[in-house]
Amino acid sequence: MKKVYIETMGCQMNKSDTERMLGMLSNFGYEETKDSKSADLLMINTCSIRQLSEDKAFSLIGTWGKWKKTRPDLKIGFCGCVAQQKANEIFKRAHYVDFVLGTHKIYSLPEIIEKINRGEKVCECEETHKTEDNEASKYNISRVKSINAWIPITEGCNNFCTYCIVPYTRGRERSRLPEIILKEVKDALNSGFKEITLLGQNVDSYGKDFTDRQYRLADLLKEVNAIEGKFRIRFVTSYPTDITDELIKTTVELDKVCEYFHIPMQSGSSEVLKKMNRRYDRETYKKIAQKIRDMVPDVTITSDFIAGFPGETEDQFVETLTAMEEIGLDYSNTAAYSPREKTVAAKWVDKFIDEDTKFERLARLNEQNRKCCLASNKKFVGREMEVLIENFENHKGKNVITGRTRNNKIVHIPSDVDLTGEFVNAKITSCKTWYLVGEIV
Repeated sequence: MKKVYIETMGCQMNKSDTERMLGMLSNFGYEETKDSKSADLLMINTCSIRQLSEDKAFSLIGTWGKWKKTRPDLKIGFCGCVAQQKANEIFKRAHYVDFVLGTHKIYSLPEIIEKINRGEKVCECEETHKTEDNEASKYNISRVKSINAWIPITEGCNNFCTYCIVPYTRGRERSRLPEIILKEVKDALNSGFKEITLLGQNVDSYGKDFTDRQYRLADLLKEVNAIEGKFRIRFVTSYPTDITDELIKTTVELDKVCEYFHIPMQSGSSEVLKKMNRRYDRETYKKIAQKIRDMVPDVTITSDFIAGFPGETEDQFVETLTAMEEIGLDYSNTAAYSPREKTVAAKWVDKFIDEDTKFERLARLNEQNRKCCLASNKKFVGREMEVLIENFENHKGKNVITGRTRNNKIVHIPSDVDLTGEFVNAKITSCKTWYLVGEIV
């Protein structure tokens, strides 16, 4: 068999795409290798959310291009969000690339492989307004060996936030058919996965585009929950104003759905949120978070924030710091603003924050995040919690099993026995900033 190496960058959607591409390639004589130098086919699945990720992608394939000088039969593929965004421009920057594959047509990969083996160069980056469910059902998914299976239920986004490239790289929102999703869930569970994460850029919009049925995320959760066996269900990412009371109630009622919501806020300033084209203000987000906390016991709410958005004043930035504490966010992903081609905010060059100020704000944002995370973790010391063990490793000189609670808290438990894949009950004895420490009871 030939060997393929795929370098995956960015979000869980990209990781899911990689698993699907590996599954397709396995049907055409390729097996995965973790050694890029031994591969016959090199592919990079790119992320365009920030400029740094794009620069890293071109740097890596530059290295691969040098390898090709001594190995002319080596094939190189440039895939993912940067491919969708740049298309034919990639061949001009990197003439040694054999094919460019965007996010919309990954199931064209088998045909592409046939063409490049005939010596053709291929660019497959046309935008589509449909899902590829019919094609998806033909191939296995080569999932990374772990506990959690990521299963996309929506593709694309309709929100067009002024900073975000996703609608341009992933297209408009498209919901996958529930019968295809349920089959993938069952296949993952039969393969030994113990946790299912339903994935989408805006997962709460699932089903809005169906014209032949009334079927939303709550309905899908009920069907997945009804599948026999002990496993967990999560869903990410949620858009604040798309979270319905029905969805919150469903989370409470279904025993396998975890008490966890990831709800990006992006800024604590209502003025900045308006410039970001987010459909809520600070007070609205706060009310949504409080409603979830009132209805879902022990819920964890995590978020995303951007530091240094164009035109952001010091006072507006401070509003973000106070929002994180006031709302009681349990953890947040943070990033400095990075202008992305085609987005509205990228045109506001005269309002860009200088790099020193931007990264100084990011450092303060990260410090506030650490405080919020530690305060959140302290609430669970002394509690007994169910932990799904994800791995067994040596941590700071001691053997530990590491897993997650239902509300997505990481727990380290001293153990000389590998219990990966098992559910254990643990008493939380102490905590650090980023994790809890427990013992099996």
